Amino acid sequence: MTEPAHPIESHVLVRAAGSLGRLSLNRPRALNALDLGMIQDLAAALEAWEHDSDIDIVLLDGLGERGLCAGGDVRGLYEQIQAGHPDATGEFFRAEYALNARIAEYPKPVVVFADGITMGGGIGLAGHAAIRIVTERSTLAMPETRIGFTPDVGGTWLLAHAPGRLGEYFALTGASMDAADSLYVGLADHVVPSANLGALREALQTRADPSSPTELVLLFDETPAPSPLIAHRFWIDDAFAAASVAEIIDRLRARPEPEAAATADLLGELSPTALAVTLEAVRRARELPDLRAVLAQEYGLALWFAATQPDLVEGIRAQLVDKDRAPRWQPPTIAELSADAAASAFVYRPTTPLWN
Repeated sequence: MTEPAHPIESHVLVRAAGSLGRLSLNRPRALNALDLGMIQDLAAALEAWEHDSDIDIVLLDGLGERGLCAGGDVRGLYEQIQAGHPDATGEFFRAEYALNARIAEYPKPVVVFADGITMGGGIGLAGHAAIRIVTERSTLAMPETRIGFTPDVGGTWLLAHAPGRLGEYFALTGASMDAADSLYVGLADHVVPSANLGALREALQTRADPSSPTELVLLFDETPAPSPLIAHRFWIDDAFAAASVAEIIDRLRARPEPEAAATADLLGELSPTALAVTLEAVRRARELPDLRAVLAQEYGLALWFAATQPDLVEGIRAQLVDKDRAPRWQPPTIAELSADAAASAFVYRPTTPLWN
């Protein structure tokens, strides 16, 4: 996300073969983390292919062995905030969120291989596609609260529609999901063994019978065992239905399950401000009419954090810059959080709106 002094080198491979358009994130040493140039390249390819009668299906995947995309370039965000470049920060989020909406609304099927690590901005690419494929190697998460931030890229929209209170649970804790979990939560549609992705890609390209992308995927689909989340729904739904973060922690402490106590301990280590805003964001997203409305809400929250909240810079410093894993949150505890902390985030209005 750093403000470039020269054009950004493309890290997206754009290829067409037969009726398949393929977009491959090609920044494997950074686990395909998104910078502004990558977002612009993805958007430009989608724009061109929308009106190209030769392209019927778009495939998005990531090069390298580790994953589709670890998220946005948060180190760049850190540098922008430290250097006082709010315009560049806003430009990145506007471009990223517009791309998320574009994928969701695209008139041609977008197939995504969320193989390996798919987190944060990677969920923004994969979670809104028409056909979302995970593998036995997949790890999905929205871990923003761990850096003093809040889930964005339409993540609160996706999580708000998860079963029960799993949306609140995953948004607040940033916990990871495997393939079975992601199907159960609603962030994926099919599980395909990673060894079969090449054959599936070839089938999408050659369009052998059956010809629709969903029918082709079903030829390779292997239903996993039921998600372990099913067995944990009772205590998760009970605790995360509470009205506030403090009450959620109290309910977790009162539960007999060891996993509940561990979750309470984790929440006690995270940014109180980020937790309070995130809880409210998921619940408001549940009442909003569509993804664009949620992205607009997340855009205001993202810029509120970047412009006004020291916890975002501190969280990135502790996790990714100094890596001491010892963030100093302001305030440091839930008990010291002001009653209107979350409310103030939702009245913040960016100088440039997300949608014209």
